[in-house]
Amino acid sequence: MAKALLGHVGGPDPRMVSEMRRLQQRVRDLEAELARLQTENDALAATSDEVSLGVKDREPALT
Repeated sequence: MAKALLGHVGGPDPRMVSEMRRLQQRVRDLEAELARLQTENDALAATSDEVSLGVKDREPALT
C-alpha cells in the first residue's frame, strides 16, 4: 500500500505520460490519413461515375 500511495502522491508516471503522448500523436496521424483517403476516394468516385456511364450502355458479351 505504501508503494501505491507513494506513486499517487509522487505525480504522474513519466512512462505513462510518454505513452499517452505517443498514442495522441498516433490518433492525429490516423485522422489525417483518414481525411486524405476520404478525399482520394471522393476524387476516384467522381471519375468512376464518368467512366461507368459508357459501360452501362454496352450489351452483354454472352446471352
